[in-house]
Amino acid sequence: MIEVKDLEKSFGGTPILKGITTTFENGKTSLVIGQSGSGKTVFLKCLLGLFTQDKGSITYDGNIYSQLNTDQKRDLRSKMGMVFQGSALFDSMTIAENVMFPLRMFTKQSKSEMQDRVDFVLKRVNLPDAHNKMPSEASGGMQKRVAIARAIVNNPKYLFCDEPNSGLDPKTAIVIDNLIQEITDEYNITTIINTHDMNSVMEIGEKIVFLKDGLKAWEGSKENIFITDNEVVTDFVYSSELFKKVRKMYLQERNT
Repeated sequence: MIEVKDLEKSFGGTPILKGITTTFENGKTSLVIGQSGSGKTVFLKCLLGLFTQDKGSITYDGNIYSQLNTDQKRDLRSKMGMVFQGSALFDSMTIAENVMFPLRMFTKQSKSEMQDRVDFVLKRVNLPDAHNKMPSEASGGMQKRVAIARAIVNNPKYLFCDEPNSGLDPKTAIVIDNLIQEITDEYNITTIINTHDMNSVMEIGEKIVFLKDGLKAWEGSKENIFITDNEVVTDFVYSSELFKKVRKMYLQERNT
């Protein structure tokens, strides 16, 4: 579990995060949504330890990050997996070498142990024969699956995803959503996803945190989001006619 309490962060005197408090549970996919400039990326980077908050605390399974020493922080980071928006694969490495990279950084496993683990995670993301391909030879959906394989190769306790469906067609996006949720369930990972994709919210939003202007404006589940009367949320979520129709249908079914 990750617990965030009264988190504040400013840059150049401009407040970006303004006292956010929330929790993210093990084994659940939690989505952070909001308009551009709402603070989502800064929030994610604080959770990853890339930014140091000005006030407040972030606690990982009882361990307050700011109170850890250098070795303890390194150990915690080894338990984090990250799927970047553009996949961020190394162009000069094969897919297998990309996936193996965190093992080289954070473990002392033998070459054969690392190869076995790479084999396992590539099979898990349905890429059993992609080892020797270069990233340039892989489609966008394949690259995302490679990024997920790399993120889970170290058996992380925490998985962070930044716009994992960016640039993907709707069908492939659903495949990636389902894969992330399956892995979260299987390994009891605490998964946090930054997204603009409302399809992801409706598919896998076990918990949703809505940020606006650096504040937590609302939180709840994908079911709650259909029935909330919070105007800030409804204006954002139901800006499209499609989701207005979906909400209307949901409410009608709920009332019958």
